[in-house]
Amino acid sequence: MSRSAPAPQTSPTDLNSRHAAMALGLSLPADVVLYLLLPMYAREFGVTLAEAGMLLAANRLVRIAGYGFVARFYARNGDRLTCTIAVVAAAACGLGYATLSGFWALLPLRLMWGLCFAALNLSTQALATADPVGAARRNGRSRAFIAMGPVLALPLGALLAQWTGPRAIFGVLAVFSLLACFVTRRLPSAPHPVARPVKRFKLPNSLDGWSFMEGLALDGLFIVGLSYLGKDLLPGGAVIVAGVLMALRYLAEILLSPVGGRMAEHFGAERLLVSLSLVTAIALMGFGLGWLWSCAALIVVLRALQLPLLPPIVARRTPGPERVQALAARSVWRDIGAGAGPLIAGLLLPVASPPWIYGVAALLLALAALACGWGASTQSTNIQQGSA
Repeated sequence: MSRSAPAPQTSPTDLNSRHAAMALGLSLPADVVLYLLLPMYAREFGVTLAEAGMLLAANRLVRIAGYGFVARFYARNGDRLTCTIAVVAAAACGLGYATLSGFWALLPLRLMWGLCFAALNLSTQALATADPVGAARRNGRSRAFIAMGPVLALPLGALLAQWTGPRAIFGVLAVFSLLACFVTRRLPSAPHPVARPVKRFKLPNSLDGWSFMEGLALDGLFIVGLSYLGKDLLPGGAVIVAGVLMALRYLAEILLSPVGGRMAEHFGAERLLVSLSLVTAIALMGFGLGWLWSCAALIVVLRALQLPLLPPIVARRTPGPERVQALAARSVWRDIGAGAGPLIAGLLLPVASPPWIYGVAALLLALAALACGWGASTQSTNIQQGSA
């Protein structure tokens, strides 16, 4: 009898990427559940809808100023120490959401979580792209592991909010954040090489513009709008429907982000990014026109396919020691957009027409995607001319 072939061993790069993703997946649920519950239960948290928008934006906005510090701390101290500090602080944030009320009491927690997420997110991207071979596939799997925590926490949070109010779930999620310490102990402790500092302020490129619009449209306007508009359509069970749909967003990441990574390796990440973004813009317009749940489901699917595309593009365009700073820079631009999104939603949704709000966002997203594709083709042409 012939012996069966031994199972292929998982590479150290794959294992490190997986462990970083698991740490973020255990720490992220308190934040995503707050996005679900805070707009619907703003009064129970002692804030207005506009203040809720500012709180949901605060964790993004602090990363604009803090990502450089986080990137330097991460590069100097390595993944294990950086991520361990981050998951402990994330647990403290969850406990604060469960017990504190009022804008000024919750604001420090949102700022602290912003820096925690910056560290964990940078670790997942840096470890997933440490080896350029299979980076898109690895990043897709990483997104799937990250999504496992939110996909379970969102329906549970919606149900507990119906039964016991919006606070109890955050105490449970704080415990899960602490469990991530068992995962961070398995991360590498070696520091990361970094390039010499370059000019601090640079004009945004096409990838920066796309990252900004993706964050504004999908991580800001869409999520807050789903909670706010859904409340008006289904007053009784809106929290359950919105929670399930937001959980499906993360379930789509588990199922489809690995597919997006494989598609990127087959068709090209830039080409796929442009085409999926254009379809997303159409779905966003439909969302604003009133096809709320069907277009929201389509946006969820498209977003999941797009998530693994940007880090491999960044790693390919900026190899070597510049990679960590380049990944952080793209995250900053996404955070600028995602920070502005809840602010815009909190101010405009009560007074402006949703078709106008989401139509403008869709148009800008489509233009950013086309510019990103044009920039990729221009760069490819310049490379070919330089090698000729």
